[in-house]
Amino acid sequence: MSVDTPETSEASIEGVDIGRIETLLGEQVLGRDDHANAPAIVIDRESVQSVLGTLRDEAGFDHCACVTAQPYRDRYETIYHLRSYDDPTRELSVVVPTPADDPVSESAAPIYRTANYHEREAYDLVGIEYDDHPDLRRILLPETWQGHPLGPDYDQTEPQVVSLREHVNPIADNHEAGDTLFLNIGPHHPATHGVLHVKTVLDGEEVADVDPDIGYLHRCEEQMCQQSDYRYQIMPYPDRWDYAPGGILNEWAYARTIEDLVDVDVPEYAQLLRTMSAELTRMASHLLAVGTFGLDVYGDFTAIFMYAVQDREDIQSLLEALTGQRLMFNYLRIGGVAFDLPDPREEFFADVRDFLDGFVDSIEEYHDLITGNEIFQMRCIDTGVLPADVAKSVGATGPVARGSGIDYDLRRDDPYGMYPELDWDVVTQDNGDNYARVLVRMRELEESAKIVRQCVDRLESYPAEDRQIQSNVPRTIKPDPDAEIYRAVEAAKGELGIYIRSDGTAQPARFKIRSPCFSNLQTLPTMAEGEFLADMIASLGSLDVVLGEVDR
Repeated sequence: MSVDTPETSEASIEGVDIGRIETLLGEQVLGRDDHANAPAIVIDRESVQSVLGTLRDEAGFDHCACVTAQPYRDRYETIYHLRSYDDPTRELSVVVPTPADDPVSESAAPIYRTANYHEREAYDLVGIEYDDHPDLRRILLPETWQGHPLGPDYDQTEPQVVSLREHVNPIADNHEAGDTLFLNIGPHHPATHGVLHVKTVLDGEEVADVDPDIGYLHRCEEQMCQQSDYRYQIMPYPDRWDYAPGGILNEWAYARTIEDLVDVDVPEYAQLLRTMSAELTRMASHLLAVGTFGLDVYGDFTAIFMYAVQDREDIQSLLEALTGQRLMFNYLRIGGVAFDLPDPREEFFADVRDFLDGFVDSIEEYHDLITGNEIFQMRCIDTGVLPADVAKSVGATGPVARGSGIDYDLRRDDPYGMYPELDWDVVTQDNGDNYARVLVRMRELEESAKIVRQCVDRLESYPAEDRQIQSNVPRTIKPDPDAEIYRAVEAAKGELGIYIRSDGTAQPARFKIRSPCFSNLQTLPTMAEGEFLADMIASLGSLDVVLGEVDR
């Protein structure tokens, strides 16, 4: 961490008036630690709530996108990556160091509710404790686990004994409405895209308390990336985070982060291929979300689910022709993509156009079967309501946030790829209920189809001599020591971000994945409490979480 005193800072960096920030916070700013994407300020561990509250209320940083914790030899650090929902290019990192022998700092959860889960993960894996946290306990590992796996003193040889404890009603002592019933929903896999356990307390048929219990699918993806080189070995891993599929969108998150960190340009032709394949991936993901949601809320396996899966299969066939894979694509490369379009190009273009032409009728049919269905409407309209202010505090993004009227989409608001040059719209709905989130995904399918068609038009007429699929990239990538960056893309589920800290070698010293599903899952208690149990099932399905991305 290189620290400059506030007096030596520049007036403005990356659209943020850092001078005004330092004046606003005064002596609470201890120094500067700039990151590649944003200015960073260093603050005292006892000033977290005061500083973050001021930045949220007076400087407009209402989105805590990510929280990264990491140990150094002489200290621990928590980094709060702040953005603005109105303009996500306004970014600021807040660095909170703590002594190595006393890794305790004030919690940010009272200011940003999304920090609840993020700080629990930091405590669980790294070992930092947070004073005034509303529920500081492990989140991925059992409570009986000994040690913190990412901490410097973790003993991997120590035996672990995970005991089976009696389930206790967490609100038995303070619930005044009468008798309650503690109900385990799961651990189960169907309709959650991974193993999820929901601890639920019922008061009659109404939900009184909900606690999503995750960690059943933890696969150490961040640690595997930290043991891999930037150039070749990391790229196959992102496909495995959101496998619904979100692969190419996931790959783009890593590609964008490392390309910005080491200043690699991507040819326009490769950007077209990225944009087309990414939107096909988004369509495949949304189709699975819509199909399984129909299965969740009124058990229609034969029509809605199978129709959606068939259209998804058609998209996967197009992606297979382009990438050679149907799920784990490994198509993007740093500086471009792995392959050009398959030969004959005309045949591939015809197949894409045939699918898009038929998909117009499919969308109309989906509206008849789903959004126009009376049973579906009764199950979804005015259930699972998520107010916009709660969605922002919890850090919700993607269709979950846009279903609550939050006009936030990184493809437009923090542009990358070919999106700024194409004609498409950001879809929002104001109701914030289960029905609104489905409508957003349905309309986004149409917008993605528009984007794919425009990409095909441009690719079809692109001059043969200018079809460059990759830029020149060094065989070995070694960013500057202590270089730090957080970048994100608009994945199918929302903002998928990656934080990288370099130590000057060919492997990252810290690789942190900001999963949209991880933050979105925190909205479930708000949507479910006070509603019927059946409505909670619908609310969970409307989030479209993939546990491989939640647990990472």
